[in-house]
Amino acid sequence: MSSADRPFPWVGLITLATAIFVLVTSEFLPTGLLPVMARDLAVTESQIGLLITIFAGTVVVSAAPLAALTRHYSRKSLLLAVLAVFALANVLAAIAPSYELLIGARVLGGIAHGLFWAIAGAYAGHLVPRHQLARAVAVTSAGGTTAFVLGVPLGTALGIALGWRAAFGVIAAVVVVLVVLVIRFLPAVDHRVTLATGEITVPVRRDPTMPSVLFICLLVVIIVTGHNVFYTYIAPFVLDTAGFAPEALSILLFLYGGAGAIGLVLAGVVGGRYPRGGLYGMLAGVILAVSVLALFAGIPVVVVIAFVVWGAAFGGLPTLLQTRLLQVASPNVRDVGAALLTTSFNIGIGGGAAIGAVLFSFSGTTWLPWVEAGALALAILALIIMEARRRARGVPLVTRPIAIVEAESP
Repeated sequence: MSSADRPFPWVGLITLATAIFVLVTSEFLPTGLLPVMARDLAVTESQIGLLITIFAGTVVVSAAPLAALTRHYSRKSLLLAVLAVFALANVLAAIAPSYELLIGARVLGGIAHGLFWAIAGAYAGHLVPRHQLARAVAVTSAGGTTAFVLGVPLGTALGIALGWRAAFGVIAAVVVVLVVLVIRFLPAVDHRVTLATGEITVPVRRDPTMPSVLFICLLVVIIVTGHNVFYTYIAPFVLDTAGFAPEALSILLFLYGGAGAIGLVLAGVVGGRYPRGGLYGMLAGVILAVSVLALFAGIPVVVVIAFVVWGAAFGGLPTLLQTRLLQVASPNVRDVGAALLTTSFNIGIGGGAAIGAVLFSFSGTTWLPWVEAGALALAILALIIMEARRRARGVPLVTRPIAIVEAESP
């Protein structure tokens, strides 16, 4: 059966989305448990925040090399091995008796996480034909969004109620169940590129689609760095700066994640018809929301509304950027592009958490929302400059509708 005639692989994509849900929940779980983990391990909240930097830094260092080393292996078999290692990393985190050993567990988890995204980031592109990419990415992206809607808030609530170690232990158990689901429901794929007679493989660095891939990765670094400067330390902001009670933290995180689900839908609807406007609009929405949080942190109703706007606006950005990368990348560089995108996200996550740690240690959460607003304004400026340069050269804009891109992409 040709790819155009195959039914849409809902079950496989939902299984992949579930895997993304679990791994994203584990990655960001310390953000909601900063105070609890810091007290138990007798370290500062900034040091717990650095666990996210260490995790992300490991992904940055390992994702692309591991993707290159394992490019000839079966995608499904490799995914199962990665999930097994990730389960082990969460078990080690749950039983770590010291901060130093917890760092080791996070490093192991980061290695598995980086290779996971190098596989999962391109898996949807192997399951569906090109014209269904946006739809497939929206399904798998729902896993990451749901992690913020349910995973992180529930993990935070569990960690507060039973202890942070129990939260990591539950994640490890869920990953074991997930391995069974992947074996049963995720179709195997052939990720190799078939060449026509007389064709030769073009080196990645010479692929004509690489400049667009690299520009998208640059945007991701700018946007995600700014976001994680603030989001990593959202618990101290909510509890200390905004003055909410500890039990309200999970509720606010739930609202943020739920709004992110709305943003994901908007990315599929508005972003498909008005890709440039959708991207600019969501960036502007985040700037507005975090600026309001900085200015009116003492007004609870305003904080709640700003959280919802922030979640909705930011929730669609990763989907728009990932879909665009898979659309512009040729099949020859799709897996490498997915690894580079993963690296870019984690440079932003780790870099943002590190910058936030420095600012937080000196001035608390005062400047964190302003840094995010400034970073996203820089992303808008980069988009404007890029579009102006492409217009001057008569090159189609990166943010055109998908149908046009499909017709003209190599």
